[in-house]
Amino acid sequence: MVRTDVTVAQRIVERLAGDALRHVDVHDPRTYARVLREGSIGLGESYADGWWDADDLTAFLRACHRRSARFHPVLDPLHRAVSPLLDPVARLRRPDPGRDARNVRAHYDLGNDMFEHILDATMAYSCGVFEHPGASLEAASTAKLDRLGRMLELTPDDHVLEIGTGWGSFAVHAAQRYGCRVTTTTISERQLEFARRRVRAAGLDDRVEVLGVDYRELQGTFDKAIAVEMIEAVDWRDYEEFFRACRARIRDDGLLVLQAIVIGDDAFDRTKRSTDFIKATIFPGGCLPSVGALTRAATRHAELRLVHLDDIGTHYPETLRRWRTNLLEQRASLARIGLDERFVRLWSFYFSYCEAAFEERYLTDVQVALAAPAWRAGERAATTAPTLRAHHGSDRWLQRATGN
Repeated sequence: MVRTDVTVAQRIVERLAGDALRHVDVHDPRTYARVLREGSIGLGESYADGWWDADDLTAFLRACHRRSARFHPVLDPLHRAVSPLLDPVARLRRPDPGRDARNVRAHYDLGNDMFEHILDATMAYSCGVFEHPGASLEAASTAKLDRLGRMLELTPDDHVLEIGTGWGSFAVHAAQRYGCRVTTTTISERQLEFARRRVRAAGLDDRVEVLGVDYRELQGTFDKAIAVEMIEAVDWRDYEEFFRACRARIRDDGLLVLQAIVIGDDAFDRTKRSTDFIKATIFPGGCLPSVGALTRAATRHAELRLVHLDDIGTHYPETLRRWRTNLLEQRASLARIGLDERFVRLWSFYFSYCEAAFEERYLTDVQVALAAPAWRAGERAATTAPTLRAHHGSDRWLQRATGN
């Protein structure tokens, strides 16, 4: 690229970014053209390549979010308007479990030892709940798991299906804390291996079964089902199939609980068709749902009704900060297992990119209970029956989802 092109690109980026650039030190002028061509993908990849640095990466990305949000009131209605025309064509894409497995493995099969360096001892890779400011990451993860157990009204008599094992945090916790049986499944080969070892080490082989099959291939009937930040790996065109598969596996008085990262309903039609840094670099095939998109698919296609929603998204920035701190502190150890400085910078950007989105409330995280037709609160729960209360603004999300 000639000098004049670099100068023009720099001027355009400076005009678009405005005062956000006060946080940034650009080492390679090619950054400007790359960002213009590739948007957030170029921004993240150029950071990973060491082309620029920020004195406060999250603050810079928050400022970028605020700048780009000015265009959303124009773009979002346009995408909603064309969705009735574009969606039927997009839905012609056939479901492909093989493709889904490749996408999941691209992220989760990076290596169990890598995630052990970043996560806490529970190996929970989802939003924790910090019940007090000094809580450890492990305590926050455990608090999150307890909230999910109470929402499911778990008892020793229950047999629970978990879709998306992760590294076994929920399955082990539920069996130990509530005495229930858990059948859990993952299509990540590394997670399958790790979770089976963990269950064996905990002496829970009689209570926890770890499968390596796609959710569409599951058999049997269960009292309850759960998926913890797994739905983000399901394409929007497959929501109906996902909920039908879940409903087919639970009793008529069963309960399905999801923990999900969600985007606002207004933005869903725009984001489901776009590719940003996360989709291109971190989670291929990923799709962030909205509460409305999930509840519509569940109620219209699977006889499931929304009975409770908690918004825990205000806890995600702290969760992400803890993961990023662990990542940076473990640089030397990660290098010894073959993960170089570019990887560390890429994932540092990833964690800050997400933290900024949650801080700006562009994203949030919800725990949602969806009930089968014959479910009645507390009827099958013993002393573990929860008191379900709104948390961190869940009333607002519930009203949006139900239209009340």
